[in-house]
Amino acid sequence: MANAAVLPSLPPLLDLAGTAVFALTGALLAARLKQTFVTMGFFALVTGVGGGSVRDLLIGAPVFWVRDPWVAPVILAVALTAWFTPRRWWEGQVLEWADAAGLGAYAVLGTAKALAYGVAPLPAVVMGIVTGCVGGIIRDVLAGRPSILMRPELYVTAAALAAALCAAGSLAGLPREFAWPFAALAGFALRGLAIHKGLALPSYKRDRG
Repeated sequence: MANAAVLPSLPPLLDLAGTAVFALTGALLAARLKQTFVTMGFFALVTGVGGGSVRDLLIGAPVFWVRDPWVAPVILAVALTAWFTPRRWWEGQVLEWADAAGLGAYAVLGTAKALAYGVAPLPAVVMGIVTGCVGGIIRDVLAGRPSILMRPELYVTAAALAAALCAAGSLAGLPREFAWPFAALAGFALRGLAIHKGLALPSYKRDRG
């Protein structure tokens, strides 16, 4: 059983902002696919809360958005915003950079929450990756396009870096006020390099014939 005094949390507005960023990526994908508002709202929901929900279920924690009365209204507001605004407002790389920031922050938060619930460091790192990435994976699968797991770009790797540094900082006894921001910034920086420079992991090419 976790000690409530040590459970990690983000400032409420920052936490909701991160959820909104992820939800917006889901809503805008539905817009690009010319779907109905119901589909847009569902995409926003699963992208915004998918990773955190899976994490909470796996570590035995209350599912975060079920107990927070603001998460569902924020996601609905995001879907309405995407529905009523021109898509050209969201073109370019603005969302990619915002998503990169959310990825780093939520990978750290997921790892820290898992550690607080008594999960061992390596599985806790996996929980951090799940928190940052699973919502996007669900979104892509529902949309029928290759998920981030099937693309070589550095995305999951950036979440893994942030999560691993968070766990390492905890094992080293570093203050979380230092370790968490450093880990999140490292994940953001790696994802940012991938966006800016097109960095990607090498694909398997060995001929086994």
